[in-house]
Amino acid sequence: MDHPRDLLDAATKLRPDMVERLGTLVSAESAPGDLPHLESCADLLARWGEEVLGRPAERVVVDGLPHLLWPAARQRVLLLGHFDTVFPIGTVRSRPFTVRGDIATGPGVCDMKAGIVQMFTALGLLADTSAVGVLLTCDEETGSGTSRPLIERQARRSDAVLVCEAATPQGEVKVARKGGSVYRVIVQGRAAHAGVEPQRGVNATVEVAHQILTLRALGAGHSSGTSVTPTLLAAGTTTNTVPELASLAVDVRAWTSAELERVDRAIHELVPFLPEATLAVEGNIGRHPMTPELARPLLEIARSVAGQLGMPTLGGAHAAGASDGNFTAALGVPTLDGLGAVGGGAHARDEYVQLDRMPERTALLAGLVDQLSTVEWR
Repeated sequence: MDHPRDLLDAATKLRPDMVERLGTLVSAESAPGDLPHLESCADLLARWGEEVLGRPAERVVVDGLPHLLWPAARQRVLLLGHFDTVFPIGTVRSRPFTVRGDIATGPGVCDMKAGIVQMFTALGLLADTSAVGVLLTCDEETGSGTSRPLIERQARRSDAVLVCEAATPQGEVKVARKGGSVYRVIVQGRAAHAGVEPQRGVNATVEVAHQILTLRALGAGHSSGTSVTPTLLAAGTTTNTVPELASLAVDVRAWTSAELERVDRAIHELVPFLPEATLAVEGNIGRHPMTPELARPLLEIARSVAGQLGMPTLGGAHAAGASDGNFTAALGVPTLDGLGAVGGGAHARDEYVQLDRMPERTALLAGLVDQLSTVEWR
């Protein structure tokens, strides 16, 4: 391969282009489930991908959602990412893409539009991408419900998966991630007049409050680092009616499948506190944990490339958040995550990317892809 220093020099010269493209991509809003905007963003990315890969994207549409795939005939490495963000359409008007010194801000700038810009720039630095597949999905932020089968099919065709989600704020890649599950607890009570005869009702709000305390105890202070977090809550119809119905969403994260299974059993075994209330539970284990064993060989190669670039020793972090890398690792495919931009504040108003680190991360990705696609490493 070209010496990594040559890749770094080339990536450094392309920094202004990367910043300009990042501004364009952040401005192409891509809120979850918003088909017109997702399709428009997909059109933009399809053009960029074809420019560097020399082959058109396959647009895989599932339930109307457009995922972009550039498969390779002999796929030695798969680059994986997503172009949806958590931000509703119109956010960019109040918080547009902004550059101040070496920091860029804007909705989705770190999670993970800068990673996509770096990905395509890195591929453009390589002489041969015939063994490299690329998959960009548009429903990761809502659980990858339509894209998971596609992700898993492409992972099974690959020797390695590189996930271009953001690195840690310190620049570490991610070798392990918690697994996660989402549940919905539905409480059925009985309505009554809240002022005249509340005793005739079965208060779904009171019942769901007891369930919240029960659920929090499943993770609170647990030595394994498991979290069980009640999130979205809805109950009642009017202020003078005993609520008949309530629903509660629950987010579960754990480092081991055994922990996810423990909490899954406990949630499905919940019993009502109020005598005449009933409970129903929807949901199950979503993403199993990404464990470090599968990442270690890839991390060593990445560290070698980083050393040739003159970078400090590349750290491997354990990340609490899940990604689509959880799916690929669960299949036993070597997976390394966090190969995107260096930044932080994902999903928050202060989300940011360090622009001065984009060239080195682009060169790192290019060097790693080149090694994995041209040299026997397994």
